[in-house]
Amino acid sequence: MIQTFTQHDVIRYVYQETTEVENNLIQDGLIHDPEMLEFYLDMLDVQAGLNKSYRQPSERSIENVLAYSRDTKKSPQFHAI
Repeated sequence: MIQTFTQHDVIRYVYQETTEVENNLIQDGLIHDPEMLEFYLDMLDVQAGLNKSYRQPSERSIENVLAYSRDTKKSPQFHAI
C-alpha cells in the first residue's frame, strides 16, 4: 500500500507534531518521493528563517502592555450592543 501525504503533514513533521508511526511513514516518503523531499527541505529553510527573525519585545513595550492591562482591569468599560 502506498501512503500519500499532504504538505500539511510535512509541515507537521517539521514542527514535530506527528506521531511516531507518522514519522516513520513520512521518513520513508522522503526517501522515495523527490518532490516531497524538496518541499520538506524548503520548509526547513522557512522554519530557520522564521526562527532567525524572532525578536524579543523591549522592556518598554512589555511595561506599556502591563500598564494598559492594569488600567483596564481597574476601570472596565461596558459597551452597549
